[in-house]
Amino acid sequence: MRKTLLTLCFIMLLSMTTTAQPQTFTRDGLDYALDLPTPLWKAVSRVDVHEHYEFINGDGYINGFLRLRKKFVGPGTGPEDLFREDEKWELQRLPGYVVCCNGKGEEFPGRLKGKIFSYEYVNKGINMDGRIYYLQVDNRTFYVLHFTVGTDKLKSLREQMDFIARSFRLK
Repeated sequence: MRKTLLTLCFIMLLSMTTTAQPQTFTRDGLDYALDLPTPLWKAVSRVDVHEHYEFINGDGYINGFLRLRKKFVGPGTGPEDLFREDEKWELQRLPGYVVCCNGKGEEFPGRLKGKIFSYEYVNKGINMDGRIYYLQVDNRTFYVLHFTVGTDKLKSLREQMDFIARSFRLK
């Protein structure tokens, strides 16, 4: 009886750890892959001019949202330049927008080196945080991982965001 109970406990523990294992996301036609830290992160296909993927954590954008873009730039363009451009054309229009880190960003050591920029804003009365990872492939190409999350959830998801950005790789 005791041996059976121990075996059942071991099986339950093993099943709990396997469900928390990262899942690799990749698709034919994409030139990248990344790891999603928990099964709560789901890929959602969007079509505008072409098909691309966005990622939602749990049941809504407030729990974590990732938009991924590839940007081609002129030689000598750095992450700070890209952030200033995003800030000018997109971020400053957000209600209650406040830039963090004085717009200088912080170094990000992943498979692709880059910088992280943070900001805050309000969406439908909910305080939100944004983190943008500018990951440099070469002197003309960046991948931009743009996360948003409810401010009250940022602390618990920040490590997951870093995990996803560190796992981002070219195929």
